[in-house]
Amino acid sequence: MAAPSKYDDYDFPTTVSEPQPGHPGHTTPEQDSKVQQLREELEKEGYTERLDTLTILRFLRARKFDVALAKAMFVECEKWRKEFGTDDLPRTFEYPEKAQISAFYPQYYHKTDKDGRPVYIEKLGKIDLAAMEKITSSERMLQNLVTEYEKLADPRLPACSRKSGNLQETCCTIMDLKGVSLTSAPSVYGYLKQASGVSQNYYPERLGKLYLINAPWGFSTVFSMVKSFLDPVTVKKIHVLNSSYGKELLAQVPKENLPKEFGGTCECPGGCELSDEGPWQEAEWAKPPKWATPKEEQNVIKNEDPGLEKKDEEAQETSQPTA
Repeated sequence: MAAPSKYDDYDFPTTVSEPQPGHPGHTTPEQDSKVQQLREELEKEGYTERLDTLTILRFLRARKFDVALAKAMFVECEKWRKEFGTDDLPRTFEYPEKAQISAFYPQYYHKTDKDGRPVYIEKLGKIDLAAMEKITSSERMLQNLVTEYEKLADPRLPACSRKSGNLQETCCTIMDLKGVSLTSAPSVYGYLKQASGVSQNYYPERLGKLYLINAPWGFSTVFSMVKSFLDPVTVKKIHVLNSSYGKELLAQVPKENLPKEFGGTCECPGGCELSDEGPWQEAEWAKPPKWATPKEEQNVIKNEDPGLEKKDEEAQETSQPTA
């Protein structure tokens, strides 16, 4: 990976376990130079946040290491973050209706797969937008979605990285299609399109594996046509399974980590859907997320030690490779 920059403030492993081109710990000199090029171009335009190497690499991978395209994606993402108020959501957004909403659209993080990734579960067949709109609004649902993405970045993935001993940047996603028919699906497409747009455009390279289980009759045929338009790397991550999904799913997720309804043995008190169990809740691996401290207070803390900034600069200079 490229030499550390002043933005690389990590307290977790930063190398992925499986050698993958363009991923941290497995980059080429050319890819490293593109990381530096993209960062410098963004700095010239006034950007000072999210310029760390791991983030820059994710945007570059999402655009096949085309610096111009990755830059356009990053700039658009920053514009959206400002308009949506993304930076403040993890600290300020409250979602007391979550338990009620879960009855009509269960979506939750729950423990980890065998590779150490967080497991994310959605039960699409239970979606009832009409019932949900009586409890909340689509705007609040999207705010909750974004809040959870921010919490995935910190503290979930860092905690999983510490526990596994390798960098974790992605999720193992399970989407249960039980109850979804090809005729009823369009009724929820509007919200799902919005939600998937947020994921693809503003949180790139977060999908590790996707298991579509209880796929309805005909779904595999439709997907076989759709996947011809998808990137081969993405297609490799997607597994479409019918009701006999147990063996393949358990090959990826430990039985004790998988909710009982999906063939595992986990029965969290109060239900797995609301437990939020995982390394991010375990004292040995969890650390307070950086967003928990408001930026103003971070500045105050830094300013309390006038020598701190100089120390940082000296540390950066000594970390630079000699010619």
